Amino acid sequence: MNKIVEKQHFSENVVKLVVEAPMIAKARRPGHFVIVIADEKGERIPLTIADSDIQRGTITLVIQAIGDSTKKICSLNVGDSLLDVVGPLGRATKIENYGTVVCCGGGVGVAPLLPIIKAMKQAGNRVISVLAARTKDLIILEEQVAEYSDEVIIMTDDGSYGTKGLITNGVESVIQREKVDLVVTIGPAIMMKFVSLLTKKYEVPTMASLNTIMVDGTGMCGACRVTVGGKTRFVCVDGPEFDAHQVDFDEMLMRLRSYN
Repeated sequence: MNKIVEKQHFSENVVKLVVEAPMIAKARRPGHFVIVIADEKGERIPLTIADSDIQRGTITLVIQAIGDSTKKICSLNVGDSLLDVVGPLGRATKIENYGTVVCCGGGVGVAPLLPIIKAMKQAGNRVISVLAARTKDLIILEEQVAEYSDEVIIMTDDGSYGTKGLITNGVESVIQREKVDLVVTIGPAIMMKFVSLLTKKYEVPTMASLNTIMVDGTGMCGACRVTVGGKTRFVCVDGPEFDAHQVDFDEMLMRLRSYN
């Protein structure tokens, strides 16, 4: 059992939970994720670790209430416990001094992007963060992102905050004004697809963290399989990060729709 020690609502359907998990907190690296089960009847939900505190023995998770299981997790309060938190899983982000790195996150994708932004900055990179959402109320973790970014660009679909437009507009504005050595993108699959198409046009290396359907998290079930560079890969053990220009996003989007 993993006790919830903090809870914060970012919006009506997006919740931050700080959970006791001392061994995971000690071992996790940027890019790692966990699989969470709320109770005996709960589904396995993969969630990227947004932050950790080794001294407190906690990890931070950001959850968007979409289905029954995520709604159940979001309904828990301080003092309640999650039945299981398993991890850290996946491969950690490759962090090095690339030069100028543009980190772009859409919606709750900003949460798993935050530790990457922090690590990229600590590695000596110039970090430009582009955050996007449908409206101002859905922009999360702006202050925390700004702490480790040389510049933060906000894009909203409705123009209620920052600049009106899509995340690709913000990324392209940076590419057109200066040399970008790497783009990191995390968010809805359709968003990552179009970021990838944009950066491929400009020949900028791009890394995407994929959010496929996942069951066991060990590569045995095959639910998270994707095609990368013409070969089958499993997001849970080979990822979650891949060369975005090699990912078959159309196939991935089709598989994500299988439960609609």
